[in-house]
Amino acid sequence: MNCRILDECAGRLRVHAEVKKLTMHEADILEFYLNGTEGILHASVHERTGNIIILYGSADGQEYRKYREGVIAALSTYCGPTRELEERMPEDSGGREINAAYQDRLAAMALFKAVRDLLLPLPVRAVYSLFRAVHFLIRGIKSLRSRKLKVEVLDAVSVTVSVIRGDFDMAGNIMFLLDAGDLLEQWTRKKSLNDLAQRMSLNADRVWMKNNGTEVLVPISRIRNGDLICVRMGGIIPLDGIVAEGEAMVNQASMTGEALPVRKMKGAPVYAGTVAEEGNCIIRVTKECGNGRYDRIISMIEESEKMKSDTESRAMSLADRLVPYTLGGAAMTWGLTRNIEKAISVLMVDFSCALKLSMPLSVLSAMRECGEHHITVKGGKFLEKVSAADTIVFDKTGTLTHAAPKVVQIVSFGKRGADEVLKIAACLEEHFPHSIANAVVKEAKERNICHEEMHSEVEYVVAHGISSRINGKKSVIGSAHFVFEDEKCVIPGGQERRFREIPQKYSQLFLAIDGTLAGVICISDPLRREAADVLQDLKSLGIRNAVMMTGDSERVAASIAREVGVDTYFSEVLPEDKADFIRRQKKMGHTVIMVGDGINDSPALSEADVGIAIRDGAAIARQIADITISADDLHELVFMKKIADALQGRIKSNYRFVLGFNSALIILGIAGIFSPSASALLHNLSTIGIGMRNTADLL
Repeated sequence: MNCRILDECAGRLRVHAEVKKLTMHEADILEFYLNGTEGILHASVHERTGNIIILYGSADGQEYRKYREGVIAALSTYCGPTRELEERMPEDSGGREINAAYQDRLAAMALFKAVRDLLLPLPVRAVYSLFRAVHFLIRGIKSLRSRKLKVEVLDAVSVTVSVIRGDFDMAGNIMFLLDAGDLLEQWTRKKSLNDLAQRMSLNADRVWMKNNGTEVLVPISRIRNGDLICVRMGGIIPLDGIVAEGEAMVNQASMTGEALPVRKMKGAPVYAGTVAEEGNCIIRVTKECGNGRYDRIISMIEESEKMKSDTESRAMSLADRLVPYTLGGAAMTWGLTRNIEKAISVLMVDFSCALKLSMPLSVLSAMRECGEHHITVKGGKFLEKVSAADTIVFDKTGTLTHAAPKVVQIVSFGKRGADEVLKIAACLEEHFPHSIANAVVKEAKERNICHEEMHSEVEYVVAHGISSRINGKKSVIGSAHFVFEDEKCVIPGGQERRFREIPQKYSQLFLAIDGTLAGVICISDPLRREAADVLQDLKSLGIRNAVMMTGDSERVAASIAREVGVDTYFSEVLPEDKADFIRRQKKMGHTVIMVGDGINDSPALSEADVGIAIRDGAAIARQIADITISADDLHELVFMKKIADALQGRIKSNYRFVLGFNSALIILGIAGIFSPSASALLHNLSTIGIGMRNTADLL
């Protein structure tokens, strides 16, 4: 691409693309390409001017010269949209069309108002104002017919009174300000929803495709309509389709609102983003990657807004309750002063607009800010619960311990060698991603061990392990309890001493074939370096009780608990034990957060006031959870708590500002200092201002 540098300083470039015209789609792709280039911190492309603003350098702000060369190279080698970029770019990635549409509407509205006032004679303006007033009158009547006194009634009364008085210019000004305020409110809210949707978009990279009777792990971009993909228990359904084989209980609450899993058999439709809670199925794809998912994500976010916090609900209730007082104040003002303009000034200042706009936008802003730090929140009420929480419960593996444990030793039994044990284990574990399973699969890859499908259908036994058949022999892998007690497997004769000498400081995964132990995989699962600091920070923010619950042995659990500094720990627990503990804590009056990443954490995540899942964990955990964080750093929990606390502070601040500022406008209007138009202008500007303030970052 040919570009001309307009100006630059250390770490910033402004260039002009020498092209005839950039479409919105081309600008989106170019922006996506630049933001994915190493060394570019942020790039924005302005399609109308063709200008590109690029911030570059390292995170610490150094090495500008080195990264400038990379930026220039990225611009010079860019040849326009490619198939690869099209496939990788998130759907509706920039919200550019939203901004352009609302900018054009606002500019057209202002231009038409100016032309109307300057060129049209008074009789024509009067007819137009009468025509427009009908719309506001109908809205007010509808509100009254529903036996609700809402802001529409205030608007209708103020416009109607101005028309009856023959002051058509005032009526026109009032209607213009009301329309402009509504438009800006819509714009702000739509942009907030769009920004949030981008961070909640599904990011399924690879899927199991069935091809000629075998399963192959392929990039999702290769899947086309009609292809068959395999989804197993706990797995996310990445694309829309029809069940071709098998049967599953699918949790689709995020897309349809259904609280209970739905049974899906052959011929039943399934939707991207839902999760198979039980069973396995093969799906025939009906919508390729990117088709239709964005609209459903927007719908999910809009649905999540219905899960309002108690604070939001109180704000909505207060806003509606204040409308009759505004009407009464206007009537009293007219009765005492006999000045209709002063009465209209009171009508033009209602409390409900700012309250109803600021509270949801505060929540959306907090959710969006969480999204910028890789935290996905499904509703405002969960942030309020986070702010009020006094108890937090952690799963151990993959949560307090590192998200990428490592295989450190493989002890084989019988005639099988260590590589064969690892090959079989990886073949079984790759179907049910979890931090321990990922460690096994990664070790096989690093040893260049090919673990192609060699077994029949696999079955996941929650909190225990995996069962399948290899060459007709039953094969199980999982905990000692599952292998030796549930499955009654035995240690090969004469190898009991070797079994006892296995290092006890590691977590252990047991593989048995045909009822006999075949191998033990020792896995180092070190504590996250930040875990102890995170717990201390959470306690300083109001968390009084930190609990760790794990299915691991007492020995391992006690060691981790001492190191991380939890108040209480429980070892060798089952999924129902975690859920029961949380249930008891809630009955005692505690507000409980649960943090986990596995299928076995799902009951506890569902039971808690706030369930938080690790993004790299099981899909069912992410689906059930109210909040999802990345696996990179537990400090996100601290940041989320701070955002939740700041949100509650901002909502209280909104209350004070709205009530104080609008009360002052009413008093000044009654005193005759402000005209109705001035009151309307200041009221709408304050409403828009508080809306913009509440879309800004909280921290």
